[in-house]
Amino acid sequence: MSIRATLRALFLVRKGAIGGLAEDSAGADPFALFDRWFEDASRSGLLLPEAVTLSTATTDGRPSARLVLLKAFGESGFVFFTNYESRKGRELDSNPYAALTAHWPVLQRQVRIEGSVSRTSQPESEAYFRTRDRGSQLGAWASVQSDEIENRDTLEARMAARRAEFEGRDVPLPPFWGGYRLDPVRIEFWQGRLNRLHDRLEYVRDGHAWRRRRLSP
Repeated sequence: MSIRATLRALFLVRKGAIGGLAEDSAGADPFALFDRWFEDASRSGLLLPEAVTLSTATTDGRPSARLVLLKAFGESGFVFFTNYESRKGRELDSNPYAALTAHWPVLQRQVRIEGSVSRTSQPESEAYFRTRDRGSQLGAWASVQSDEIENRDTLEARMAARRAEFEGRDVPLPPFWGGYRLDPVRIEFWQGRLNRLHDRLEYVRDGHAWRRRRLSP
């Protein structure tokens, strides 16, 4: 991290840990607050501020979690992309409810997001797939995500085969790959404070509006 980024991060920590998260500064719109916090995380010098933990569960309640990259967010929801046939894809298809957790430790902040999940449209998935570098596009075809493979050589051989298959032309969107959108019903903002007296503001969807309340740390 550069000196400038370090100083910026220290300023943001001071603003959060000392200034705290008050209702008047948080506002009534959780998406606007998330946008401000995400911008702070991006400007702080953190590596991959878009990395969030995705928690899913099977139909009988067995949870699992992993990191994914948040690629879009707003009033329409929070979007990430994956192989639909992966473990998380199978769990989301059978139990379409999930949670996302963003953690920006240098800022002493985290955001917890819960809601229902649905697949993005094919045009949305196609548009994002086109922004990926060619290696990542080929990797999406080469990996049978979450399935057992014999060894690393097997994966490399699959990659070489896909590279040869699509040589000289655009890599198409795999039919088993695309996005999910989490439509939140609950968003909690956690701001670390001194003496562990942290600020926690929770927004709960109430029809088309949001109801905000403060939680004890």
